Amino acid sequence: MTKKLTPPDDDEALAQAVRASARQIWQAGLGAFAKAQKEGGTAFTRLVRDGSELQRYAREVEDATETVSRSAERASRRGTSSWNQLEQVFEERVARALTRIGAPAAAEVEALQGRVAELEAQVAELARRLPPADEPGDEAG
Repeated sequence: MTKKLTPPDDDEALAQAVRASARQIWQAGLGAFAKAQKEGGTAFTRLVRDGSELQRYAREVEDATETVSRSAERASRRGTSSWNQLEQVFEERVARALTRIGAPAAAEVEALQGRVAELEAQVAELARRLPPADEPGDEAG
């Protein structure tokens, strides 16, 4: 029979609950062993065989889980690599298409922006050097 455990309030209560559960498991094992001895060696042999089968099954499940995990990791790496390659091919093709139609590359645009900034600075400097222009209607005569 199983009993519903309430959540322990502190570490000591948890330790007591674990000890009680361990004691019950031990007692159940002793009971099964005693019953197997009473019924004869065949029952004990059957219990050992069933336990071995369960252990082997658990090991197989663990191995299968590890295999699937490794396969998933490899597939993830290959998928990431494939996406990176696809992205690179796409970028190269777009760049070639833009070059064919005469669109400037990003580096060319940046260089042009720098040159425009330099020219604006030179124009501003020249404008400061010029004498102020006479206002219209301010003619001497």
